[in-house]
Amino acid sequence: VIILLLQDKATNCFLSLKKIEMMPVSNIILNNEQIQLKIKRIAYQIYESNVNEDHLILAGISKSGFQFAKKLKTILEEISDLEIELCEVRIDKKHPLNAIETSLPSSAYENKSVVLIDDVLNSGATLIYGVKHFLEVPLKQFKTAVLVDRSHKKFPVKADFKGISLSTSMNEMVQVQFSKGKDKVELH
Repeated sequence: VIILLLQDKATNCFLSLKKIEMMPVSNIILNNEQIQLKIKRIAYQIYESNVNEDHLILAGISKSGFQFAKKLKTILEEISDLEIELCEVRIDKKHPLNAIETSLPSSAYENKSVVLIDDVLNSGATLIYGVKHFLEVPLKQFKTAVLVDRSHKKFPVKADFKGISLSTSMNEMVQVQFSKGKDKVELH
């Protein structure tokens, strides 16, 4: 909010106060084309890490993480002969100690290679609770992937594959939007 004092130069008196509401500033960090390149690069990195595997589970954290996982699956199917299975991971982000649900039974990813995927790694809470869930089952290999790593970690978790690392203040918010042909990452 900006308040302007309007002054009459002849009488040197203040005439009025004017309040102006400022719109929140939004910066596009990644546009659609840049995101597609990041997704392709991450897909190749995942493939290189799993080149000796037959089966791969892409576990996307609900909403944007799962959308990101679907996009990675599309590219991985184009570049590899891996059998890729999607798993949606539902975590209550406000109460992460609540039970975590997955669209696949734990037997489906037992002794398999799993990549846990989210759109933004912020404090690390969501990712660490997701990791904890998958470590309750014996896995062949476990990795993590994010599109944006903000480096504000409160938990000892890292992304094995990341699209971009951003140095941001805690007051700023990173928003990933996936919509056909209009994907973008914004900083508010």
